[in-house]
Amino acid sequence: MPATSHGAGPRPGPAAAPAAAPAEDTAAGPGSAPAGIPPVLAEVVRSGFVEGLHRGSLVVLAADGSVEQSLGDPYAPFFPRSASKPVQATAMLRAGLELSGARLALATASHSGEPFHLELVRTMLAEHGLTESRLQCPAELPLDQEEAERALAGGDARSRLAMNCSGKHAAMLATCLANGWSPESYLDPSHPLQQHIAATLEELSGDRVADVGTDGCGAPLMAISLVGLARAFRTIALARPDTPAGRVADAMRAHPEYVAGTRRHDTWLMRELPGTVSKVGAESVQAVGLADGRSLAFKIDDGGNRAVGPVLARTLAKLGVDSPVLARIGDSPLLGGGRRVGEVRAVF
Repeated sequence: MPATSHGAGPRPGPAAAPAAAPAEDTAAGPGSAPAGIPPVLAEVVRSGFVEGLHRGSLVVLAADGSVEQSLGDPYAPFFPRSASKPVQATAMLRAGLELSGARLALATASHSGEPFHLELVRTMLAEHGLTESRLQCPAELPLDQEEAERALAGGDARSRLAMNCSGKHAAMLATCLANGWSPESYLDPSHPLQQHIAATLEELSGDRVADVGTDGCGAPLMAISLVGLARAFRTIALARPDTPAGRVADAMRAHPEYVAGTRRHDTWLMRELPGTVSKVGAESVQAVGLADGRSLAFKIDDGGNRAVGPVLARTLAKLGVDSPVLARIGDSPLLGGGRRVGEVRAVF
């Protein structure tokens, strides 16, 4: 998985007890694969012909936190990318950041760059005496294609504000100011803020951070396992409302459009399934914590985002989730000549 390694690890945290690997599923059928080869999670079907495959790993935790089902290698370290943002926000609250409501939801966001996202990031910065120039994320167009096209048509330039991680970066700067930490070096892995995030990630995931790299937004990126990511989402989804993790969960559930956007599956899922905490990450990472304590996490190896919705919808359906939102999330059409001629479909 491409990343720039810093070589400097995070602050040591408590060692997690090694989890026993689940028994290998040797049943033949779609999704199975020879040892060492990730199983197929989704097929690309055009005009009835399978023209591509998306392989990956997936884990489902039962309500008690034990591994209930898995495919591939859910114990291998990987970069969770933006799926780790709810954990980062939890760490910032623990460090004394005072945020709530839509502002806290935006701190967990990979936002679409819709006008209401940009306006609230501006407000958050102004409330802490900051300007956009203090953000150290790169200047980008909005993540949402419609918003990006609208920005280009209007002559708007790329901006740090429009970058999908700007809410997280605004919250990181505010956390630094609240603690008297340097806001200039807040992206350095050795910075107190990043060390605090690393310790919180290790605590909530039960994993030791296996490596540290650089995320697309410039922030330190910490490798854990899919099992660890699912554990963290289970913890956040079940957390008491008066705890930092519970405050993050409640903010995401109450303001899902600020976590993602009006045309995004994380928003739809949290809006339609009460108690759910859902967050996608770049390179086709997804984590979900359900209200009953079950959780899931998966990674599509090739980073093909078009497979995320179908794999997520099928996993939830196999868990017994019954909601019309799954059809919406799982629909990933292929076009030919401007019309639908196929789809990406989950096959495990």
